[in-house]
Amino acid sequence: MTIDRIQADHYRIPLPRPLSDSTHREIPGFELITVRVTTTDGVVGLGYTYTVGRGGRAILALIEELGEVLSGADEGRIEDCWQRMWWALHWVGRGGAVAFAMAAVDVALWDILGRRAGLPLWRLLGGSNPKVPVYAGGIDLYFTLDELLEQTRGNLDRGFRAIKMKVGRDSLDEDVARVAAMRKFLGDGFPLMVDANMGWSRHRAVAAARALAPYDLGWLEEPLEPEDVEGHALVAAEGIPVAAGENFHNPAEFKPLIEAGGVQFPEPDLACCGGITPWMKIARLAEAHHLPVTSHGVHDLHVHLLAAVPNASYLEWHGFGLDAFIEHPLTIVDGKVTAPDRPGHGVALDWKGLDRLRA
Repeated sequence: MTIDRIQADHYRIPLPRPLSDSTHREIPGFELITVRVTTTDGVVGLGYTYTVGRGGRAILALIEELGEVLSGADEGRIEDCWQRMWWALHWVGRGGAVAFAMAAVDVALWDILGRRAGLPLWRLLGGSNPKVPVYAGGIDLYFTLDELLEQTRGNLDRGFRAIKMKVGRDSLDEDVARVAAMRKFLGDGFPLMVDANMGWSRHRAVAAARALAPYDLGWLEEPLEPEDVEGHALVAAEGIPVAAGENFHNPAEFKPLIEAGGVQFPEPDLACCGGITPWMKIARLAEAHHLPVTSHGVHDLHVHLLAAVPNASYLEWHGFGLDAFIEHPLTIVDGKVTAPDRPGHGVALDWKGLDRLRA
């Protein structure tokens, strides 16, 4: 069968309270861009992507262009569809907003393939282990210490057995003190990661890696801007594993960072890098270099991808406010979530609830 039409919609999802990291002082909410791909025999696949508050209208316009590109295409030839999208918009793309638009369409196509096969996405992609370790990804840089620890108590009560916190405050001493307090609260051996959100210079990042070394961190995430391959390698040489890649927008960007030893936990985000098709290529690239792969955000989709690959690390739990609009949210049990067995990705959205948030 072939693609008959592609419908895109744009929503603004508020958060209960504004969140913050070193590059976003205040995040009041997120944009959700959904795609429904309908085939000529009436099968509908759902895809979606997101933004941190801006850019959604541009992505919406690009998806309309992609609808023209894929009109009449064989929806089961997903690699061919991906390449058509890539080359149709490469002059203004090779990443950026084009990658976000492609991601939403690509996810919808994989959803259709799973529905046709009667298989959940994680099995369709290879099927490794449906039980995936999960961590709570807090956006909490400017929480007070009391607020930070209270948030962590709540996450432990919800079943999380791994925690990530933000670093990147004006004073490195503040960061160190907050990490020390968190380590004391969680106890020795409890998985704790930190995330700088690209907020440091090389000098500060290396100094931070040295200062944080005593606190047994699982990883130091995004210490620098993603293009600084040499700088990431310098930070990694201090001994704390580095996670990076959520701000890359195509698979080729991962290769030099991996080969330079600048990342020990490649961290693609399917909503940013062009969808499921490139995410799986990145995971295989990591596997070929004997590295685990982790994820960023969009946990209801990423759970399938991590369940499909043998080198899966942690799933980041970060729904960007979308959980309230998902019919079957994931359940955390003793630090793990189980990829669902519904055909396709199994995500069903509350369209009536979303309608009041239409942008």
